Amino acid sequence: MKVAAFNGSARKNGNTAILLNTVFAELNKEGIETELVQLAGQPIQGCIACYKCFKKKDGTCAVEKDLFNECYRKMKDADGILLGSPTYFADVSSSMRALIERAGFVSRANNYLLKGKAGAGVAAVRRAGSIQALTSLNLFFLYNQMVVPGSSYWNMAVGMNPGDVQNDAEGMQTMADLGKNMAWLMNKLKA
Repeated sequence: MKVAAFNGSARKNGNTAILLNTVFAELNKEGIETELVQLAGQPIQGCIACYKCFKKKDGTCAVEKDLFNECYRKMKDADGILLGSPTYFADVSSSMRALIERAGFVSRANNYLLKGKAGAGVAAVRRAGSIQALTSLNLFFLYNQMVVPGSSYWNMAVGMNPGDVQNDAEGMQTMADLGKNMAWLMNKLKA
């Protein structure tokens, strides 16, 4: 089994990556392969509402000038998907929003290609606003008929500067618990 994670932060190895890698550590203990895709420095355009994905029905987006189709292929090939974002103005980053928009359209246009997979979101936050960011991530999973595992708290950790989230003991424990619960769920879905 495999989990593909997408880091929507402008910082490749910042707090969001730390959170995703903490979830990965638990998944790896259960023998689940993981891959982290960094969106930093590789802008993804938002959906242009051309609806060509509904006409082509080939599991791709007609806009081919960015990283999106490669990301979506990784989503299709994975058994589980993690989406991670910093909290910008009480929501996800623009890169994550663009990924969500286009993946949602392509999935829907192709009979919900992501249906039945496990999916979870994580948010790094300086102080507040992470609930809206997590809601945006979770709504993507639910709309695509995916299964969302829970954790011991909301899937967020507090930190401003790179590495600060490691000082949030509860946030780091939440990520570890999320990894354990996601591994359990994926094993149940595969059974």
